Amino acid sequence: MPQSDAPTPAAQPQRFETAAIHAGQEFDPTTGAIIPPIYQTSTFVQDGIGGFRNGYEYTRGGNPTRTSLETLLAALEGAAHGYSFSSGLAAEDALLRAVLEPGDHVVLGNDVYGGTHRLINTIHSKSGITNDTVEMMDLDAVRVAVAAGNTKILWLETPSNPLMKISDIAALAEIGHAAGALVVVDNTFASPYLQQPLALGADVVVHSTTKYLGGHSDVLGGAIVLNDEELAAKVGFQQFAAGAVSGPMDAWLTVRGIKTLAVRMDRHSANAQAIAEHLVGHPAIERIFYPGLESHPGHALAATQMSGFGGMLSLSFVAGPAAARTFAESTTLFQLAESLGGVESLVGYPTEMTHASVRGTKLEVPENLIRLSVGIENVNDLIADLDQALPSS
Repeated sequence: MPQSDAPTPAAQPQRFETAAIHAGQEFDPTTGAIIPPIYQTSTFVQDGIGGFRNGYEYTRGGNPTRTSLETLLAALEGAAHGYSFSSGLAAEDALLRAVLEPGDHVVLGNDVYGGTHRLINTIHSKSGITNDTVEMMDLDAVRVAVAAGNTKILWLETPSNPLMKISDIAALAEIGHAAGALVVVDNTFASPYLQQPLALGADVVVHSTTKYLGGHSDVLGGAIVLNDEELAAKVGFQQFAAGAVSGPMDAWLTVRGIKTLAVRMDRHSANAQAIAEHLVGHPAIERIFYPGLESHPGHALAATQMSGFGGMLSLSFVAGPAAARTFAESTTLFQLAESLGGVESLVGYPTEMTHASVRGTKLEVPENLIRLSVGIENVNDLIADLDQALPSS
């Protein structure tokens, strides 16, 4: 056929489900293996002194398997740069070290993950970093808390852990930027499939990739995703200099998990919605914390800035802490364990598990609260498990 003179159409950007499978995942050119190999190596042979092949010298500084994950992470969040770390807290620590200097101030939500607050309030405070917590849904309170010129980071989680509060990312980004602060969003609960904080005005996204991105409770990891070139260089330096990188096997497992993120998140969200609706009105339950319910104070906002409501929900019990503990120890499919975001359902008691570090402070979690990470099992089986663990009246 004769060659057409018509201009070649511009390549269309890959949609999320496609990018999750293909971004950074070129087949192996040597063997044609559809899955890129795991570069389980600590060092790389040089072509003469300083002659690095494709920039690789030593795995702490860079590894092709980690590069593939970092390329994928950036693509999923619509960002220019992605960095993979050995844990979510390692990622957060690298970001804090890249941004903060003695005397700087951080404003956090008043129910952020306990480990995040501990990292800033206990460890970084020794370097002269101060912090305040605030109700992120109260925009006026945030304006007061963010001191122009001194607050360097406005840090939010949405949905929050474990009270599932929904924060207005776009509005908070405006407030933070007006004060000269970097706006950081922990997107772990939503995942990039359900929420794109950078598109809403945030500067940096952090993840515990252990959770929904890995998705199978078999890998530990964290990530930083951002666009700013100067800050990216600082984060990259911290990654290399401090060395809290993800290993090749961990990076490969995370990539493997991400390939099914879209279908998993659809099922997590559908199951959690069905469970929340089933539990509405149960006499033993004081309150259901799930943004998919119209009764949730953040429902309308979540419906605007998220494409789904996620797989996390919390319950508070009318009869108090003893009832919550009994419930958490009575489920069978919902297994009592730390963490979240895996294909299997988990139940946790935050005040003594994920948020034990803030007990006795103004950030403490209610003692009558349990948290559910709803998996992708058959929803009828999950509901039956919850029903048998709840008191009948």
